[in-house]
Amino acid sequence: MSAAPRFSALLAALLAAGCDADRPAPTAPRSAPAATSAAPARSAAASPAPPPDTDRSYAYPAANRVVAIGDVHGDLAATRAALRLAGAIDGSDRWIGGKLVLVQTGDELDRGDGEQAIVDLFDRLAAEARAAGGAVYALNGNHEVMNVQLDFRYVTEGGFKDFEDVPGLDASSPRLTPVPPPARSRAAAFVPGGLYAKKLAARDVIIAVGDTVFAHGGVLPSHTRYGVARINREVRAWMEGKSPSAPAVIAAEDSPVWARLYSSDPPPTPGSTPCAALDQVLAAMSAKRMVVGHTVQRHGITSACGDKVWRIDVGMASHYGGKPAALEIAGDTVRALTGDATSANNASSEKK
Repeated sequence: MSAAPRFSALLAALLAAGCDADRPAPTAPRSAPAATSAAPARSAAASPAPPPDTDRSYAYPAANRVVAIGDVHGDLAATRAALRLAGAIDGSDRWIGGKLVLVQTGDELDRGDGEQAIVDLFDRLAAEARAAGGAVYALNGNHEVMNVQLDFRYVTEGGFKDFEDVPGLDASSPRLTPVPPPARSRAAAFVPGGLYAKKLAARDVIIAVGDTVFAHGGVLPSHTRYGVARINREVRAWMEGKSPSAPAVIAAEDSPVWARLYSSDPPPTPGSTPCAALDQVLAAMSAKRMVVGHTVQRHGITSACGDKVWRIDVGMASHYGGKPAALEIAGDTVRALTGDATSANNASSEKK
């Protein structure tokens, strides 16, 4: 049997083994950059209204310069290119950003073969940036959540092999028995409480830096009512293996990692239902704008709702064939950074 049929058989076996089997079957990949991840089949059950969440552990101080990078999906070369575009790393992948605050809005995993190196790179850069007075915040996206759910439908053949050399993994654990042997190393890494699940647990789902909110899919009014810090706490507890299942608020089709309310094409305009929801969220979080990834913008970084939301997933991974880009926030000026200096200088910007 050739490699391609073996890989297809492995994916079929994973789904048959019950790895989050209530999700819909994957759709065929598209040749052009597009949002191809299937949405979860379930919605969060109604919960009693919680008391107001006064925990603002998700909020970080403003910085003179903040740069956000969207989905990189296992493409290490594209990740490095985006980090260099941001002025974050040198040619040896060492932090040169000084007091720069860098945010990566999730989906480092799936669709490419360089995932382990990407996760480890962001962890190392976070330590180097902290020592230099800056910061690196990598967030969890829907593909990080899917992997901790052992939903591996978007893993490449190289992505399964990528975790076979991780020291200390227990691929013989009885709880991994339903997983086909070629996928057990990856499963051991990402199962709740596993080494890489714990790395992801150290990351938040939603943060704010100064007056800007960051999330993978988007923050909705229901999320602020539920409690932003509460979402981060509950997802962290699950990924660490301290709670039995993914919290409903993160597994729902309108969760902060799956929502696409602000990412439509054409973009929503002020006064529309999405922009009204955005205004509620920004008021609740004392913020001016939101930055999201998750939904590929075919023509580069775009904004909507009068520049109150910026959509930064440009399909830069080789799976989509896009080009690296980043979003720079310096005071009240927001602009897209690309490999073309002219494009960067003429990018849409917000000045208030």
